Amino acid sequence: MKKLLIAMLLVATAATAAQAALKVVGKGEAMRLDPSSFPPAMKANYEIFRVKCVKCHSLERTIVAIQTGIAPISDQPFDHNATKAYGLKMLRKPGSAMTKADVKATVELMDFLLTQAGR
Repeated sequence: MKKLLIAMLLVATAATAAQAALKVVGKGEAMRLDPSSFPPAMKANYEIFRVKCVKCHSLERTIVAIQTGIAPISDQPFDHNATKAYGLKMLRKPGSAMTKADVKATVELMDFLLTQAGR
């Protein structure tokens, strides 16, 4: 019984730590991430993400997908496989003004964030 309790405590602590790694600021349309604890390369990628992605949708959509593992509009899994597919979709979308370098940076960021969220 004691081992089960310790195992449950460890799982709960790990899950809480993973969620705590994503510092979310604001709610709804004003939702964004606090990148202060990101590694330098991810801070740079976050700036690209923050500027480019809001041209077509709020950051809330992507943050919710990362937190839940489900894309909000399609209800499809939002995982490491999906990030590349979404990046390519945005690269091809007319008017997105996304370059290959922008897509690479945002896909790397989303993969980093998914890992931080325990996904």
